[in-house]
Amino acid sequence: MSANTIEHNRKRYDFAGVESVWLFGYGSLIHKVDFPFLEQRPASIRGWERRFWQGSHDHRGTPESPGRVVTLIENPDAVCKGMAFRVSPKVFEHLDVREKNGYLRLSTRLTFDDGSHAEGLVYIATEDNEAFLGHAPDADIARQIASASGPSGPNAEYLLRLAESLRALGADCPHTFAIESHLKYAVKNDTQGR
Repeated sequence: MSANTIEHNRKRYDFAGVESVWLFGYGSLIHKVDFPFLEQRPASIRGWERRFWQGSHDHRGTPESPGRVVTLIENPDAVCKGMAFRVSPKVFEHLDVREKNGYLRLSTRLTFDDGSHAEGLVYIATEDNEAFLGHAPDADIARQIASASGPSGPNAEYLLRLAESLRALGADCPHTFAIESHLKYAVKNDTQGR
């Protein structure tokens, strides 16, 4: 599948007669809220875990030196905590462009912190998109993130802001926090070596 998913996403759902939709954010949608929303609530989804396995050629890297950003990988035992936004369907005109690098809008069941549920949408970059990078050791992912930068800024900023946002949500994400530790260690050693 092409990395550019704008048209694919626009054909996936018919929002006719729909006034609002829940959207689940688990990556930059948590800390870079550049879209209007009607309501915002912490939530989680089951069966998925956050992983820095998606390449970023358009925001946090370049085609020559891609960054790494998060996607969700299926794991039946996992619970991924994030932020849910109730949005107007018009918001997807912007978000489909923002999330165009391999991400597809998929349906999901959200569980809010009070135990209530709702159906919603989530952007997931699946393994069959051209920008998918897949598994690598945490230290290697941190090195790639440390050296990547794109139109939206340094890839390290994305990682650090995500880790900070997850802590504020009370979300436990060992994968993100391990990569953050490797990044801080690499930056510290690089600074001391100069």
